[in-house]
Amino acid sequence: MYRIVLLGVFGAQSLHASASDFGVTGLIDTPTARMSADGMLTTTAAIQSRTNSYAVTYQATPWLEGTFRYTGWNQADYSYDRNYEAKLRLWQEQAYLPQVAVGIRDLVGTGLWGSEYLVASKSVGDVDLTLGMGWGRLAGQGDFNNPLTQLSNSFDDRGGFEGLGGELSTDMFFSGTDVGLFGGVQYQSGSLPLSVMLEYNPDQYVWERSLGGFKPKSPWSAAVKWEALPGVSLSLSRQHEREWGIELSAALDTKSITPRRPAPKFRSSLDMAPQDLPPQINPRDWYDTLLFDVERSGLLLLEASIEPSSQTAILVMGNDQYPVWADAVAKMTVLADLHLPSSVKTFRIVAEEAGHRVQTLQMRRPSMGYGQSKELLERQISVLPGRNLASPQRKTRFEEKKVFFDVGLSNRLQLFDPDDPARYQLYAKAGVSLALPKSWTLTGAYGFDITNNFNESTRDSDSVLPRVRSDVVKYLTEGETGLDSLYFEKRGSGYKQLHYRVFGGVLEEMYSGLGGEVLYQPFQSRLAYGLSANWLQQRAFDKSFRRLDYQTTTAFASVYWASPFYNFDVAMHAGKYLAKDVGATLEVRRTFANGWMVGLWATKTDVSSEDFGEGSFDKGMFFKIPFDRLFGRDTRSGYSARIRPIQRDGGQRLEDFSGNIWWDIRGARYDAFSDYTDRMVP
Repeated sequence: MYRIVLLGVFGAQSLHASASDFGVTGLIDTPTARMSADGMLTTTAAIQSRTNSYAVTYQATPWLEGTFRYTGWNQADYSYDRNYEAKLRLWQEQAYLPQVAVGIRDLVGTGLWGSEYLVASKSVGDVDLTLGMGWGRLAGQGDFNNPLTQLSNSFDDRGGFEGLGGELSTDMFFSGTDVGLFGGVQYQSGSLPLSVMLEYNPDQYVWERSLGGFKPKSPWSAAVKWEALPGVSLSLSRQHEREWGIELSAALDTKSITPRRPAPKFRSSLDMAPQDLPPQINPRDWYDTLLFDVERSGLLLLEASIEPSSQTAILVMGNDQYPVWADAVAKMTVLADLHLPSSVKTFRIVAEEAGHRVQTLQMRRPSMGYGQSKELLERQISVLPGRNLASPQRKTRFEEKKVFFDVGLSNRLQLFDPDDPARYQLYAKAGVSLALPKSWTLTGAYGFDITNNFNESTRDSDSVLPRVRSDVVKYLTEGETGLDSLYFEKRGSGYKQLHYRVFGGVLEEMYSGLGGEVLYQPFQSRLAYGLSANWLQQRAFDKSFRRLDYQTTTAFASVYWASPFYNFDVAMHAGKYLAKDVGATLEVRRTFANGWMVGLWATKTDVSSEDFGEGSFDKGMFFKIPFDRLFGRDTRSGYSARIRPIQRDGGQRLEDFSGNIWWDIRGARYDAFSDYTDRMVP
């Protein structure tokens, strides 16, 4: 978890609302009605004598905030608790009205932190005032009767938690005979990066006291928060006259688009003497000279044809470097304008993403529009369906049968283990890539262990299902050095936006096999449809070429929806999973043009909660973090991670081989161009 907080420090942004020790926007331990800026990702680490708490909070929309929290108690030898919180803004602050929000703490979890609240915040100059009404733990000893009991007797009894965790405890929400008040005040200095907080928190910490903890002397707590860097804050608090606490929080703006950076400068092939060009480049051939400049610009030129009758050039391009595809097209347009014959008046640029022809951008040659306004040039850009060139006149012959190696450092993280916040491995990774005829590729990776702490995990799987994932720690200990993957793959696009991939070999650290996927993406449609299937055999724990006895097949039918709301995308996969259970997975992700992707997923199958075990069903969070800001230059590389509260065997897929084409081509989807035509104008 500390690594997530540190990642936030590297990319922190300024001007975000204050995070509480619980991760949610608030004071010290209580929430306020405030929200962070839309798309803000905040990580917190809070250390108190009672607990160590780590949280990831995402501002999913301007009015919805979600938090995943991981808390361990220091009073006893107790496993960490994992829970979710959601806060919904009901209305924004106005001249004479406060901002009001409603929230549920421990929305999905064990109920140990269970509380609900209705809270209002109002600013007066540099002072922000908060008053809330709380149920559950935030009710404390109670200040008045629960008003909801007037609506139904079902709100009388709050009951207690029962079960395996991970399910909605709806019968507890806003229940209980009593309701309590909480709140506080925050003063933000106008001249110093400091704020001071005073909080009234009625929580009696009954659970902590049962573990040997103390009873609070007072409901009052105070804290001072220092914004050490823009978006990075450090807090020191004195709570309930009994303990000290410290908190580190860091925020990243996942929504902002990286400004177009100045293009790297180099001498064009047109300005170079023939003897200075590589021997394979013909200085009198427009394709050769364009190819030379394109590849030095972080792009790929794959194929091209010129149609004399329509005075149109068709260029098929790939994008290795530019986070925003519209910027890549703008660069290709400039270079094509320099190199193509003067007879060409129109460009059709076909964007190939992850091996799939997804869109065609048609535009007038820029040099034909000198003197025209930028707005007029934008209107002349059309987004058309992707296409294959039946008989391309020119084609780049990428060198085949040559092995390319990539050696570097990498890491594996297993976050939110029930017994420890983070298991990790640092290892040297040797990657291999080989281009083969007919668009086949061979890719693989071998890991050499440097250091890891996976051997500290003593939790054995108690699964009654086939152990398709719960033995993962054995692969990370017995196979700390070994082959991660080595497989053949072919990708392509067929008739009318039909995309496909086939693959076979060592697919990942736990499974070998073969399979395929098809995706039908109608042009401009917000819906897409896919099928995927795999035959798989479990690998030996040492990650050699040996295999275990377990074999299975998986198959899924998928429906995808590019919603018009806040860049949210929804996917539903229904089919057969690794443990031979049958069910469906719902994925919801928010994706931005800058490469950020944040989401949630949940899977329910015909496996009962009792057979599934702790957590009741599979669920978790997904992050894809681009590296362009971290490196300070344009790059499409990034870090992807799936974070589960707990790893079980029910509802498990081969994540990278079960309905992934739609996500792979997301960066070059129709709206990635239609919404950013201004960036395609040179």
